[in-house]
Parts: sequence; C-alpha cells; structure tokens
Amino acid sequence: MTLAMNAQEVMDYMAEVFPQVRDDFAIDRLEETSLTMRLLTDERHLRPGGTVSGPSMFALADCAVYAMVLARVGRKALAVTTSCSVDFMRKPEAGRDVVAECRLLKLGRSLAVGDVLMFSEGRPEPVARATMTYSIPPAR
Repeated sequence: MTLAMNAQEVMDYMAEVFPQVRDDFAIDRLEETSLTMRLLTDERHLRPGGTVSGPSMFALADCAVYAMVLARVGRKALAVTTSCSVDFMRKPEAGRDVVAECRLLKLGRSLAVGDVLMFSEGRPEPVARATMTYSIPPAR
C-alpha cells in the first residue's frame, strides 16, 4: 500500500475542488490507512451555547474520510459519500479545535469505508464517532 498524494497535495486539491471550506480543515498527520484532521473551529462552527455544531462535526468526519480516500486513490473529485452514521456523545469544549482520528477500514475498487473518532483538542474522551462509506468513480 502506498499513498497517491501527501498531506499537502490532498489539502491543495481539496482547496481547489471545495474552495468554500479551504480555511476550515488541516491535516496534522497522514499515513497509509489513517490520518488526523482538525476542524479549525471558528465562530461560524458554533451553535447556541457556544459548542461546536453537529453539522460542523459531520463536515469534519466527511472531509477526513474524503481526504483519506484521496490520499490513497489520487485526484478523484467525484468520490462521494453514500452512507453515514454519526453518534454524538458529548459536547465539544468551547474554544478548542475538534480533532478527527480517521481510519480507513476498507478500500475496494468502488467503495471505501472509514471510521472517525472526534475529540476536543487535548481531551481524551471522544465527542463523536462516525462511520462513512464512499463511492469511488470507476477508472476511465
């Protein structure tokens, strides 16, 4: 197993195809079957009460698995989420980034499955867990 793209190449490509979120995420670590990505939490990610919103955490999980798939298969912008399950377990702490630990569980020709645990930066208890399935477009 090898990576088709490194962390900077993945982030550059995501900024190219999804410029609307270019300032929201950063990859801290990338390996062949796992990555650590963070949501660079800002006021726009908060819900009433000052905690990170569920849609923002969903976006982090979705982007983490997308980045992991891109890192393995290369520039395939049309890889799409086909299934998602998210368990929200605790409120993320205000003023901290949310950090996603993503593991690629399966990478086939047409489907990829990833698991994501999300944490408030510096805290050991997960705030959410997600399982995502991606459809990978066929090679042409």
